[in-house]
Amino acid sequence: MKLCSYRHAGEPSYGVLTDKGIIDLGEPLGARYPTLVKLLEGDAVGVARETAARLEPVHRITDVEFLPLTLEPVNIICQGMNFRAHLDELGRAADRYPRGFFKTRQALVGHLQPLAMPTTSRYYDYEGEYCIVIGSRCHRVDKADAMEYVAGYTILMDGSVRDFQRRTTFQGKNFWRSGAVGPCMLTRDAAPSWAETRLRTRLNGKLMQSAVMADLVHDIPTLVAYFSQILEMQPGDMISTGTTGGVGHARNPEVYMRPGDTIEVEITGIGSLRNTVQSTAPRESE
Repeated sequence: MKLCSYRHAGEPSYGVLTDKGIIDLGEPLGARYPTLVKLLEGDAVGVARETAARLEPVHRITDVEFLPLTLEPVNIICQGMNFRAHLDELGRAADRYPRGFFKTRQALVGHLQPLAMPTTSRYYDYEGEYCIVIGSRCHRVDKADAMEYVAGYTILMDGSVRDFQRRTTFQGKNFWRSGAVGPCMLTRDAAPSWAETRLRTRLNGKLMQSAVMADLVHDIPTLVAYFSQILEMQPGDMISTGTTGGVGHARNPEVYMRPGDTIEVEITGIGSLRNTVQSTAPRESE
């Protein structure tokens, strides 16, 4: 099952993404579970599945504004330097421990929403990433038990402003509306084995990145267990697993995104997260 959050006619809701459109769950379940995060908190994914089975899609994908997976400002941890192919192209050795940084909510948009080209840099790069979504309170868990806390998976495009990233990782990874997440969360029971899951990133239709998750240095259970030692993770929190080889700044010549470009990240089972770069994107108040 693919769960998503969106606005329709200005009103927030959530539902199930299907090939025929979106089945709205906000109307039948909203009184008890008003958001996707509340649904996860209530351990009610099964309720959502049973409810959706009785309903038909009511929204076309083009009629909604996709949110960056959740309405609430959840924690988003991004893991760096975690694909062997990416380490190889940069000439780096693998880290003994996971390295993580926070991505702010305002750095992200939803599926089909415009990305904002930074006004202070020409080095705006793409990174396609496989992203874990936490389903229940997760604190100091063992690696052997870590998967029980995973609700599902989504896609993250970690827009990276490389010259600012050289100053500090936080700066380069948190420009306003520079990244995206979505379009949905594929529930863990419906997802293929994480190790066999494939990621592909295309810039203007050209394949730039391709990898399977078996190439991860620190795998899914390791990341969940490790970061749970530091944080008390909550339903809806995300851990992005890092990007693979093929990023723009490691190419010769280098490749960076420009206004008018379309970046698309595809992951097995989830589908595609697609966004277009604009020279200036509208502010939330506009």
